[in-house]
This record gives sequence, C-alpha cells and structure tokens, in this order.
Amino acid sequence: MASRGMVRALTVLSALPTVLHNRIAPASHHTPQRILIAQLLLLGDTLMLAPLIAKLRARYPAAQIVLTCPPAFLPLFATRPWGVEALGFDLRDATALSRLRASGPFDLAVVPADNRFSWLAAAAGARRIVAFAGDARWRKNLPVTEFRPLPPTPTAFGDFAATLVDGDPPPPYRVGDWPAPSAQAFDRPAAPYAVIHLGASSPHKLWPVERWREAIEWLQARGLCVVLACGRGEDKLINEVDPAQQCLRYAGTLNLAQYWALLSDARVLLCPDTGIAHLARLAGTPTVALFGPGSPVLFGAGEFWRNMPYVGLWESDIPCRDQQAVFEKPLTWARQCWRTPAQCGNPKCIRAVSFDTARTNIETLLADGHRAHT
Repeated sequence: MASRGMVRALTVLSALPTVLHNRIAPASHHTPQRILIAQLLLLGDTLMLAPLIAKLRARYPAAQIVLTCPPAFLPLFATRPWGVEALGFDLRDATALSRLRASGPFDLAVVPADNRFSWLAAAAGARRIVAFAGDARWRKNLPVTEFRPLPPTPTAFGDFAATLVDGDPPPPYRVGDWPAPSAQAFDRPAAPYAVIHLGASSPHKLWPVERWREAIEWLQARGLCVVLACGRGEDKLINEVDPAQQCLRYAGTLNLAQYWALLSDARVLLCPDTGIAHLARLAGTPTVALFGPGSPVLFGAGEFWRNMPYVGLWESDIPCRDQQAVFEKPLTWARQCWRTPAQCGNPKCIRAVSFDTARTNIETLLADGHRAHT
C-alpha cells in the first residue's frame, strides 16, 4: 500500500493536464453521455447521495453514471441502484488511481461534498466539473469549472446535493428503488427483534450506557429480542451495555450487505446519528436516530426520504452547537458541533436526549405495525 500523501500527489499530477485543458477550452453544455460522481465520503453521507443519483438517472436516462466510493461500500452498489456503477478508490492504493484514469473521460462530473474531490474528477478526465461554492481554499477549487450556491434555507444534505443537477427533484424514495444486496448467510435472530446499534464516528455521538440499558429492558418487556451491534474495534461498547451477555450481539462481524439483511427484518432500529441509520432507510426499517453534535435538519430524512419510517431526535436548544459549516463551506443556518473530546469533555448535546423521548417515538413506530413497502 502507498501513502495517502503519495496517492494524492499522483492524483494532482494526473489531473493537471485536464485542469489546464478545461481552462483553455471550456466544455459545452451538451447532454452528457458519461457522468462521474466524485466523492469519498463516510457511509452515511455516501448513502445520502441517493437523491442525486436518482435525479441524474431521471434527467439523463441513457447516460453511464459512475460513482467513486471507498472499496468497503462496493457490495451495497452491486445491485446498481438507478443504474449507477461504483468504482472503489482507496487513497492508500496507487493502482486505484490507474483504474480511475482508465474509467474516463467523462462529459460531466458532480462533486457533492468536499471540493478536494474535484481533483479525482479531473484525474478521470472530466470536461465539466460542478461543485458547491464557498470553500475558501483555492487549491481545492482549481479543477471546478462551475459553482452552484448552497441552499439559503434549511435543507437535508441529500436534497441539496441533488441541486447540483438542473431539473425537478426526484420522486420520494420507495423501498426497492435501491435493491437489496446479496448477503452471505449468518446467524440471524429469531423474530420479532429490535436492533440497537451502539457505535458512531465520534465519542460525542454515544448515548450514556444507562439509557441503552433502559432501552433494552423496555424493548424486552414488549416481547422483542434485542440485538446489539457495533463496528469493528467497538466491542467495548457492547460489553459496557450488556456485561452479562444477555443479548444477541454482532461486534463488528457483519459486512454491510449482511447488516442490510439484519435490518430488513427488524421491527425497529435505535442508533446514534451514524451510517447505519441511513442504511436502515434503504431497507425501510423503522428507525429512531439519536443526534448529539450533528443536526437532523442537515443529515436527517429530508424530502427524498420523507415516506420512510424514520425519526431523528435531538435537543435543539444547545448553545454550543454553534458551528455553521458543511464540508468546509460556510452555511449560516447549520447548527453543528465537531469539537474533539479534548475540547469538550461533557457532550451535553447527546446526553440531553432522554430515554423517555426515545421510548415515545419507538412506541409510535411500533404501533404503526408496518415497515415501509414498495
């Protein structure tokens, strides 16, 4: 494996001829036949690009659409939702750059998040590169040929990512629009069951242990088998919540396709604001997501997912949730906080979400008695 720095440097060198060519001879706005979505986001953000993919397909039904993503996400795209082709790209793998270059050239590239991924688009020979305005670092913007404004009013990321493409918004998501991937067999829980996913990308997203225990006890009292899950290296979370090992557990043992299969039969999912919440929306799983430093306005269901059984919970009145940016671009209505544990040792944002609030919303989802259907 190569170093990230080396692959980034090689990507820039590969992109420079295209950047120069696009400056000298700008591309015309003809109907694109080959389209690239250039991104290397985390799982949840990647899945939130579904509205963008759906809109591109509706607007350009005959076009080839390719999306770059971390290799671990490729199984989710094996069913080619909306006809998209996923191209794995690892910043530690120099051969990935060769595959990216071989995949081009492209008539249009869309950069929905961090503008540094515009260099991926240029390395793939994209003639027209569209991204959001606002990033102050000119080096990240250099390959971009067309800037679009961020939304002036509160909008979910998935919905405003789709505004990089002209035309009407895509129709709301229905289960089956993204076909379920094929999953290898694994030990599955007996129905009926609820899934509690404990892990998250930040310690500030983790709910207090005693509240998870309250949730387990309450769900079991309702006759549900409780399944505890987390990612690799997060076993400690499960051991803290269930030291007696009374619950079925998946401690980093499921790949994403298997996790989809697990969620597909669950009565409800309770989890922090993390990628698994977005995966559950694809499967139509009733979900209660707990938001701490993040925002359900920005990273919740939005319009595209409005028909999914999903609730994002947060305590909105947290004064220190005051950072107004998204993907290093200023966004005045955003209310987030990405301070590190060293900067904040008391994440009252996630602790402000009570078990009673979660219980009330889980009760509502369970009372509906139905999952989202096609």
